Formats: sequence, structure tokens, C-alpha cells
Amino acid sequence: MEPLFTPTQLADVQAYHAPIYTSALVDLIVWPLLLIGTARFLTRPFHAVASRWAKRVNVPVLNRIWKGPEWAETIFFALLFFGFFVAVNLPIDVWFGYVREHEYGLSNESFGAFLFDGLKHQVILVVAVTSLAFGLFGIARRTRRWWWMVGIATSLALVVSTAIDPYRSRLYVDQTPLPPGTLRTRLTVMLEGASIPFSDIFVVHTGAKSVRVQAAFAGTGPTRTILLSDTLLETMTEAEVVAAVAHEAGHVSESRWPGRILSPLAVFALMGFLEWLFRRSSQRGWFGITVRGDVRVLPLLVLTFDLATMVVTPVSAGLSRGRELAADQFALKVTGDGASLVSLLVKLGRINKVDPDPPRWYVLSGVSHPTIFQRVSALQKNATPPPTSPVNAGTSEQQAPGVIR
Repeated sequence: MEPLFTPTQLADVQAYHAPIYTSALVDLIVWPLLLIGTARFLTRPFHAVASRWAKRVNVPVLNRIWKGPEWAETIFFALLFFGFFVAVNLPIDVWFGYVREHEYGLSNESFGAFLFDGLKHQVILVVAVTSLAFGLFGIARRTRRWWWMVGIATSLALVVSTAIDPYRSRLYVDQTPLPPGTLRTRLTVMLEGASIPFSDIFVVHTGAKSVRVQAAFAGTGPTRTILLSDTLLETMTEAEVVAAVAHEAGHVSESRWPGRILSPLAVFALMGFLEWLFRRSSQRGWFGITVRGDVRVLPLLVLTFDLATMVVTPVSAGLSRGRELAADQFALKVTGDGASLVSLLVKLGRINKVDPDPPRWYVLSGVSHPTIFQRVSALQKNATPPPTSPVNAGTSEQQAPGVIR
């Protein structure tokens, strides 16, 4: 197989990724220490500021719902806590998300648009933190059975969140239905043959912001939607787009039961740990806490969640890499077109600047995809001649790149 990158391209990719690896290594060490330091030294100051602000707020209706005026103090503390980390990360986010993306030709987004997207993200964060703080700590003060009530509600919210996935991205980019034509027909035939239902196929207009290519399934049941970036359609042949969707279809066909069981169990475990924190902190008087449901346990909860994530992520990522290889084999099976899937991966690596040989420690720490060389090698090992079917009518060489008729 021809080299994935020329020597010049490979040097460019390695230069692009070098700070990412450095940042990831620093995060593994510094981030837990920052959380520990915040919990130890900033919990009391944050609470003092939140208490002063809360004295200026008086909403009788909310006081009655919460059985006291502490709801404002709780919300302000949570906003201060998460806002602190937003402020710490802001220069890093701007440098990685805007400066370097432009430096390496991966972004087309103006700085104003970048800031506006960031503002929308922060508004969503404020709404989420406010709702979480008010609801979670409020119900915890009202009943000792709060943790299983919140656990059930959160588990249901996860299902709803998955269902509305296709609509969330519309806050940031436009989506339009894929026009009728040979590509839509080929995708429909392929997915019907694989017994994978979907509601529609949309083009996500990310090209004004980024040159990266992507394809994904979003939603579940009646909201399951195929999302194709306009950059994918512009740079890939029809056969390669079909291969991309076939790979994503492989994830749809995966068994959902492990996740459906483990996700609620994880939620209940987290809620149970928070209830233990409530009791322990009020008994020991941590940070001046005297009652259950005090928001000052939030830094300890986030620290515990972060440490648990550091332990679980490598295992989860290892399983994910196995699923990615399985999805490639699924795509090979339903299309019979290994050549197009290989060429898709090679072109995707070049466009998205995917490092073909990342450091082993970085992979083991939580990379969810195998290297492109590993994926190509597995495909070539199991490749079979393509069957004659409407899905594989024509070859990638016969399809004009980026043309949808």
C-alpha cells in the first residue's frame, strides 16, 4: 500500500499532534492535583462569595419549593466552581480550538464565529449547572430517598438525550436533507439490506468552520438520523461515503444491552456515593457543613468522578477499539467493497491529520480508535471480492468525487 503520508505530510501531522500529547500527559498529572487544590483551598472562599450574592436574591416561591433560601447560595456556588475551570481552560481552548486549527489549515471559522459558538456552549452549561444544582441538592434536602429518585430520572434523561442528539448539533451548524440521487439510493438500499432502520439522511454544513470530514448516526428509534458532513461529500467518492455510513451502521448493529445495564448502574453508584458524602460531610463538619445536601461537597464529587473516569476510560477505550475494528468488518460484509473502505480511511487520515503512529501510552490512556494502519491491515486480511448488487454498482474510480446526483 502507498504511504499514508509523504515525509513532508508526516512531519506536519507529527508537529500538529506533539502539543496534544504534551497537553494530555500534563492533564493526567495536573488535572487531579488542580481538583484536589480547588476542593481543599477554594471551597470555603467560593461558598463565602456565593453566600454574599445569595443575600441579594429573594424569590418566595423558590424558597417554599426548596424549604429555605439556600437555593440561591447553592446555584451561585456551583456556577463559581464550574466557572473557575472554564476560566482556567479558556486560553488553552482558544489556542487548541482556534489558533492551531487555523495554523494547520483545519479550520475555516472566523474568530467571531468561534467566540459565538463558545458563548452558546457556556449558556447551555449555565442552564445545565443551574438546573442540576437546584434540583439535585434541593431534593436531597427534602428526602433521604432522593438518590434512587434522581437515579431513575437521570437514567430516563440519558434515553431522552440520545433521542434528541440529531437536533443538538443544529445549535451550531445547519443541516439539510440529502438530495434525491444515486447516493441516497445506494445508502437506502445498503441499510435496508442490513436491516437498519433510519428516519432520514442529513447533510451537516460544517465546511464553513472546518475541513474535517465525518459521518455519524445520531438519535435512536424514530429519531435515528444519518449525518454526513458537507466536507465528506466534497472530498470522497460515492463508494467511500457508502463505506463510511456502512461503518457507522456497524455501531448501530452492536448489542446495546451492556450499555443499557451499566449506564444506570453507574448513575446509581454515583448517586449512592453522593449520599454517603452528604452524611459523612455533615457528621465530620467538612468545610463547615452541618446539614445534608450541602453544595460544598460538589468539589469532592467532581474529584471522585474524575479519578474514576481516569480508571475506567482506558478499559472503555480498549473495548471501543475492538468495536471499531468490528464495525469495519461489518462495513466490509454489507458492501463487499474493501477497496473503498481502505481508500476512505487513507483519505480521512490525510484530511483530518490523524497520527498513524501515536505514542503507546497515549493510546492506552483512552484513544477510542485503532490506528489507520491497524484498520487497513485488518481489512486487507479479510477482504473478499465485492458482490454484484445495487449497493456496489460502479466503482470508486467511476464515481466523481463530491458529486451527488
